[in-house]
Amino acid sequence: MRQHLLNETTAADYRRSVTEGVERVAAKLASTEKPHTGISVDELTPVIAGIDLDRPLADPAAVLDELEDVYLRDAVYFHHPRYLGHLNCPVVIPAVLGEAILSAVNSSLDTWDQSIGGTLIERRLIDWTAGRIGFGPSGDGVFTSGGSQSNFHALLLARDEACRIAMQNSDVPLPKGELLPKLRIFTSEVSHFSVKKSAAMLGLGYEAVIPVPVDADKRMNTAALALELENCRRDGLYPMAVVATAGTTDFGSIDPLPEIARLAAEHATWMHVDAAYGCGLLVSPTRRHLLDGIELADSVTVDYHKSFFQPVSSSAMLVRDRDTLQHATFYADYLNPRRMAEERIPNQVDKSIQTTRRFDALKLWMTLRTMGADGVGELFDQVVSLASEGYELLATDPRFEVVVRPQLSTLVYRYLPADRSAFTAEQIDEANLHARKALFASGEAVVAGTKVDGAQYLKFTLLNPQTTTADISAVLDLLASHAEQYLGESLVHAS
Repeated sequence: MRQHLLNETTAADYRRSVTEGVERVAAKLASTEKPHTGISVDELTPVIAGIDLDRPLADPAAVLDELEDVYLRDAVYFHHPRYLGHLNCPVVIPAVLGEAILSAVNSSLDTWDQSIGGTLIERRLIDWTAGRIGFGPSGDGVFTSGGSQSNFHALLLARDEACRIAMQNSDVPLPKGELLPKLRIFTSEVSHFSVKKSAAMLGLGYEAVIPVPVDADKRMNTAALALELENCRRDGLYPMAVVATAGTTDFGSIDPLPEIARLAAEHATWMHVDAAYGCGLLVSPTRRHLLDGIELADSVTVDYHKSFFQPVSSSAMLVRDRDTLQHATFYADYLNPRRMAEERIPNQVDKSIQTTRRFDALKLWMTLRTMGADGVGELFDQVVSLASEGYELLATDPRFEVVVRPQLSTLVYRYLPADRSAFTAEQIDEANLHARKALFASGEAVVAGTKVDGAQYLKFTLLNPQTTTADISAVLDLLASHAEQYLGESLVHAS
């Protein structure tokens, strides 16, 4: 079995195996005609369940042949221009090269003695991102697995900072156990679900999150936020954090960051900006101003694997004041004893809520060193411009209703029959659900869905610069056809 270990004696086998795998994927990419095959759960489940994992195939070529049948053939390919579903981007080649290198070397980014150069590359990229945000020299952060973990990490820091301040300023300090139920988090009603999930995991409960109404553009209503913050103080509660969103998942809306920062400062409240989606604007040559005010935040989430065209996973949580990272610091004698900090040995685990971490920063490093920040930003600009064109298509198409003009690259809309009076609201909802499912089952395209004011809507998430308005038009025609067929059959059954 030692022949399967990657080392100096198996370098030739490594080269051959990886080359064979790359050839399979390259051939699949070159021949992909649809985002996926449309295979169903019921069709694929018995195929995979029937594989005896205790009886290896031994031959790597046979394993790759099998992989064709259980994965490569039916995978959903995000590079296809008619994948318009979730926040999944096509990836750039320099990042894929970085992924191959980091997997083979397998550095662990928790301590210096496991990563060395990797530690310094990650720190350099954190400094670079902090600079793009507008944080000063005290800015810092760490790479994470994704936006949900970044948001959780930021709210952990906000919780402990709020407890520190409350106990420091109180004449009769409350025990932490009594203070936690009094903490409140404020975020827009269309923000990411990870805010509520984080509150629950932090021992605050879902009810600790106060949803703030949004305006017609799906941006946080700051007048409503001001009122909620005042009510919080009046009721003897503690405003722990305000979470602003720079790119909501459903609408791509960007909250009014400068005004939110002003209100957070007035109430001595931590401001976190979830820019997991909108972080692409940090490198935009033309739209960086849409993030004005982000530099006033206490912490920021960025997802490079959404808007920087990086493979999953690649995210980071950044703070304006590096001292606040100490709330998540723990020293273990076997790993990062306190003396290492005193000796200024850079252990990233001192900042992270993870211990073992992949060297995901390498992918971004390879990308920037090959393409440059402007190159990445130009790609993101292209999808934002495409969304504007897609909005005009939807706004002038009588078959569809579009919710809001996009700030980023998301479009939320629904099919409406020409004679709306002939169908109930429930039937129209079902028609939109059916259209999405039927489209997915065909494999011709992938779109997402959501609810707006209780009604069922469809969603384009445009993150592929190869997608064109012709692709959007074709997908709209397919959706309308499926919806019309469903409603037509409904009329027949009703009669």
